[in-house]
Amino acid sequence: MDIFFQLFWLFFILSTLTPYFNQQMLLLGRARKITELERKRKSRVITLIHRQEGFSFLGIPFARYIDIDDSEQVLRAIRLTDKNVPIDLVLHTPGGLVLAAEQIAEALLKHPAKVTVFVPHYAMSGGTLIALAADEIVMDENAVLGPVDPQLGQYPAASVIKVLEHKPASEIDDQTFILADVARKALIQVHTTAKNLLKKHLEETRAEEVASILSQGTWTHDYPISVEEARTLGLKVSTEMPLEVYELMEMYPQPRGGKPSVQYVPLPYERERSPVKGRR
Repeated sequence: MDIFFQLFWLFFILSTLTPYFNQQMLLLGRARKITELERKRKSRVITLIHRQEGFSFLGIPFARYIDIDDSEQVLRAIRLTDKNVPIDLVLHTPGGLVLAAEQIAEALLKHPAKVTVFVPHYAMSGGTLIALAADEIVMDENAVLGPVDPQLGQYPAASVIKVLEHKPASEIDDQTFILADVARKALIQVHTTAKNLLKKHLEETRAEEVASILSQGTWTHDYPISVEEARTLGLKVSTEMPLEVYELMEMYPQPRGGKPSVQYVPLPYERERSPVKGRR
């Protein structure tokens, strides 16, 4: 009986500590990969990766977005970087708080050395706003950016304004008027920020046009802006993604419960060559 309890407690202790040690190994692996990328590019590498989109705690789902904690940490990393050292930001996010995204974008814009933003999969909404501050955006060929139009809760600010345009004032309640006033201010603020960021690469008239396209509700908020469309808008986009960025992303696994929805053998495949006739 004593042996049984000893084995039980040994199993319990190992089960408790294993996730901790696995997490520590993962953190060490990330640090090594970041250091490897920094040495290769002679830069400061910062990651802003939100990989918990589908995570749930006690059955209650929650999502990760750009928040004030993120902006505080990124600003600190920028502050600790010498003015002559380039900054490489690896960005993977659905967006988030406009204030936090604007803080990060403005800080990157002020950095004297080259700023490169790497987008291996997507950088939507506030993530795109941050990318606009870069000297160069490096995207995977299939990665996307997104519109930066502000959202008021569940409603796009641009759509709230449409209510005033299509309904008589007598049919609009006070709450909608207040919401429309806030929406108008939000649209102006985000447009101004986007324009100031775009003026780094575009002449003022074009910066004004592109800022309007991105911030004034031209598309739905989840509209995917591809590499080709980003270039058409005038953004400086490259697809020369370093292998180390993909390897780094693999160290931020998406937490999932149950069976994986996507599965494959993680090896590069080549088309099999047809056998040449007449040879043995």
